[in-house]
Amino acid sequence: MNKHDPASPVKALRSGGQLLVSALRVNGIDRMFGVPGESALPIFDSLLDGGIQFVTCRHEATASHMAEADGKMSGRPGVCVVSRGPGAMHAAIGLHTAWQDSTPMILIIGQVPRSHRGREAFQEINYVRTFDDMTKWVGEVESPDQIPEFVNRALHIVMQGRPGPVVLSLPEDVLSATSDVADPLPARMIDTAPSNEQMAQVRELLDRARKPLVIVGNLGWTPEAAEQFKAFVARNDLPVVAGFRSQDVLDNRSPHYVGDLSLGCSKALMERVKAADLLLVIGDRLGDVTTNHFSLLDVPTPKQVLIHVFPGAEELGRTYNPTLAIQSRSSSFVSALAKLPPLDARPWAAWREQSRQALVDYQAPRTDTASFDLSRVIAHLDRVLPDDAVVTNGAGNYTIWLHRYYRYRQLGTQIAPKSGSMGYGLPAAIAAKLRHPNRTVVCLAGDGCFMMASQEFATAVQHRLPIIVIIVNNGMYGSIRMHQENHFPHRPSGTDLLNPDFAALAKSYGARGEVIDHHDQFPDAFARAVKADRPTIIELRVNCNQLTPDRSL
Repeated sequence: MNKHDPASPVKALRSGGQLLVSALRVNGIDRMFGVPGESALPIFDSLLDGGIQFVTCRHEATASHMAEADGKMSGRPGVCVVSRGPGAMHAAIGLHTAWQDSTPMILIIGQVPRSHRGREAFQEINYVRTFDDMTKWVGEVESPDQIPEFVNRALHIVMQGRPGPVVLSLPEDVLSATSDVADPLPARMIDTAPSNEQMAQVRELLDRARKPLVIVGNLGWTPEAAEQFKAFVARNDLPVVAGFRSQDVLDNRSPHYVGDLSLGCSKALMERVKAADLLLVIGDRLGDVTTNHFSLLDVPTPKQVLIHVFPGAEELGRTYNPTLAIQSRSSSFVSALAKLPPLDARPWAAWREQSRQALVDYQAPRTDTASFDLSRVIAHLDRVLPDDAVVTNGAGNYTIWLHRYYRYRQLGTQIAPKSGSMGYGLPAAIAAKLRHPNRTVVCLAGDGCFMMASQEFATAVQHRLPIIVIIVNNGMYGSIRMHQENHFPHRPSGTDLLNPDFAALAKSYGARGEVIDHHDQFPDAFARAVKADRPTIIELRVNCNQLTPDRSL
């Protein structure tokens, strides 16, 4: 029988919006973030039928960062939907973060009608040209019949190899048109794993090493793989360094964790990377920040033996010629690594011990800090937060204290932008609390960083999310002021900020707010925030002269 035969079953016609929502639901998408717009009305109407939660945001930039953060935590694509033109351009920041952070993400844009394209219609943009350089793929759907195909392709592309963002542009007349096309089958990820020959080479190269270091990025891990990795480095007494904002792969309390390569990190650790004779790099691109602006390894051929494990073939050899390149997901590689016979760790025992001691010394409490010691705030968080607490942050000098003094314990507890985007911490905290409602979620933000996303505090209140936002208020763009002091001493320009009373701002939303002006007041304030059933802001009025733990004006 065919569909024109009166005796054949009648297939239900669905709008493009219904087809899109159904195809996403089939693929396990349970939440979308965004700002409604008239060019995507059929999508929002279809969301009323259930199955996917829509989180209404106050700005497309923060909506896209919520989706990106959700993709980081779930390992599945975070989804953001926005309207054309201004909405799409506002959301571009989330695409950039997803690109630099290798996060699976789909941005859905309502486009102008097909017949209007090419005439510079109201809010028209060519998204293929606009977003080509910061996405894995940009697709514009020409017919409702194509929607399941395009959704299926998008899901495959975002997850395969090095994860990243894609954009789907759907003209509004495609979304309102109908079709009887079927839903796609769920997309399946094709795994990559090392060969037996490659693992034999790994074993051989490790056997020859005397000063090995393992560098881990947080891409492609599972909780099971993290446990296997922890056992492997303990069995073989190997020192482990975290790549930029990947400190949650190995419990930082482990004697085998020796620090992180981040902005403002330990100079002693950087020298140790240079002195290593073998680097086993798992799940990190070896990008700008991890390599201290490409200075820790020689380009293109490092002096160290380099074993580079990464899921995207295009990144292997892109900057550095590895001794051994392995295209593999981190979890698959670690599964094979765990099966290797034990190594003779005696040649590097002292090297590992010295590396760990250097970190302990670097994290030791200081006696020469300003009257408001931010390290004591971070140390308190380290003592009282549960192992599974999620800590989010954006960008700024305040993050240097967090990276240095907080010890991450579990995979998926550090949600921060490798893109260095300000305004990330608050939307990421909202996404984290929605994804993990039973876990403590803390956002650390600078005053400038928070103000770039402050409108989303209303979203946290609307959804009754008891997140804790700690605002480090020094009345300036601190990291830029530091660079000004480096290049133009005593000539600050454009970095002073006038801020609201952040506690009063929180209370105006019906939430909690406190202001403290000394670190000794923080433990009690934080305890009250933990017990609260509402979002809380704790404003820290810190010494504006203290730029970093090691530098003051």
